[in-house]
Amino acid sequence: MKTVMVKLGDRSYPIHIGEHLIGRRDLMAGHIKGQKVMVVTDTTIAPLYLGTVMNALRAFTAESILLPVGEEHKNLDVMNRIITALLEYQFGRTSTLVALGGGVIGDMTGFAAACYQRGIDYIQIPTTLLAQVDASVGGKTAVNHPLGKNMIGAFHQPLCVIADTRTLRTLSDREFCAGLSEIIKYGLIRDHSFFEWLEGNIHALLERNPDALAYAIERSCQHKANVVAADEREADVRALLNLGHTFAHAIETGLGYGTWLHGEAVAAGIYMAADLSSRLGWLDHAKVIRIEALINQAHLPVRAPHTITSARMLELMSVDKKVRDDSLRLVLLQDIGKGIVTSDFDMVELKETLSHCRAVPEVA
Repeated sequence: MKTVMVKLGDRSYPIHIGEHLIGRRDLMAGHIKGQKVMVVTDTTIAPLYLGTVMNALRAFTAESILLPVGEEHKNLDVMNRIITALLEYQFGRTSTLVALGGGVIGDMTGFAAACYQRGIDYIQIPTTLLAQVDASVGGKTAVNHPLGKNMIGAFHQPLCVIADTRTLRTLSDREFCAGLSEIIKYGLIRDHSFFEWLEGNIHALLERNPDALAYAIERSCQHKANVVAADEREADVRALLNLGHTFAHAIETGLGYGTWLHGEAVAAGIYMAADLSSRLGWLDHAKVIRIEALINQAHLPVRAPHTITSARMLELMSVDKKVRDDSLRLVLLQDIGKGIVTSDFDMVELKETLSHCRAVPEVA
């Protein structure tokens, strides 16, 4: 087992990474203050892992709630089911929530924990690659609104993160590949050597080689932990973690939540950010080709869907948490391994990127 610390003073917490962790009661018990625990999971994950987690919590009064699967269910109505269950079982301020699942479950559980009785504790047990390297770490919790993704939320750090890499064996190929986009992101924004390692080891990752996976997850989590420790509430450097996300959120909102997986939209968004960076003269075109090649090898898209026009993309991008004083800010690349948050770009060039990076409709 490897452990990465998120250093936030008295709110610091560990990210445990390894195999056979999901049933280890010692990793959770030391963090739980009270007697009552509620596990939040979904109908896909419950048959696989809920019994193991409930067994690890048998020293506590543990309950569980199952939510529907998918990004389209990450909303206030579904999150309210968690709040209702907490009230029905008379959970108090010393109670603990456990998020068992992917990013959707983690986001909703964390937000419910932030809201219930003005804040209770929670633990993250991420079961997807994307959640293990990104969504479970850093305390960003949120639900979607029809007009914008993750627009209703709070910063609320977990007590610990338990990333059992064996859970990745049960992921579909599509879900697994979607998580690779967030790993690629870390190499692009702050770690050139990691990007080069990914270029050489992408096939090992696709084969789910345990050693390659453990290394990629640990390195990704270390980057996330360092950035969160430096800028917990995204006042500055943490915004770099959103490479590709402004484009991605527009795609997800425009298509309807759940049509594309989040990681798929992020992959297309990363390529769009690289294309715009090249148009600005910051990134050699040869490096854009390398980025495109790696995304392609990860079986991820590099073009936005043709059903969303460039004008609609721009409209949706304007509803973004990084907009300040009506100025759209994007995470772009000055080099592989060097990201920057900026509003210093020409809208003409952005529109050219949106047009160039839109998929061509298939001919029947």
